[in-house]
Amino acid sequence: MTSTWIVVGLGNPGPRYEATRHNIGQMVVDELAARRGESFREHKGGARVVETWLRPGADKLVLAKPNTFMNVSGTPVAALARFYSVPPEQIVVVHDELDIPFDTIKLKIGGGHGGHNGVRDIARAITTPDFPRVRVGIGRPVGRQDPADWVLSPFGKDERANLPILIDDAADAVELLVAEGLVAAQQKHHAPR
Repeated sequence: MTSTWIVVGLGNPGPRYEATRHNIGQMVVDELAARRGESFREHKGGARVVETWLRPGADKLVLAKPNTFMNVSGTPVAALARFYSVPPEQIVVVHDELDIPFDTIKLKIGGGHGGHNGVRDIARAITTPDFPRVRVGIGRPVGRQDPADWVLSPFGKDERANLPILIDDAADAVELLVAEGLVAAQQKHHAPR
């Protein structure tokens, strides 16, 4: 029997933020949609969505990009969860992570928000922190740069060279998480390259 999963790519709306570190989650769901030849459309839940499948005959995927700013992502995620009748354990949140080095992916279910306001707001809105997360490492700024400025800045030249691979790997991690579960995805993506 198939079920429905919501995969939320966190980020900020508008062209000003498209290529910033904070929008890596949206870049990953864009890749998942592109793999399936799909385009996002507006949904009454306050997000742009693609309704598709992991593969034909497999679980349904609702790829979502909230129309809100990162820090208030919870309301549209909760609205989509109600609309599609999806429990928290089948809401995958893809987001940037300062405490993980660039070019690294970590997966987990539940736990704290680690200071990530988008994750915090989703946990508040769906009344539990127990949802799967694909955490895409963006690393911390060097020197004295404010982390808030760092996440809202574009990737550097060296990072941009490796960004397509990182996005591809994160999309693979989402697909494996949905298809085979957290442990299988962790075993593949937590291993050193």
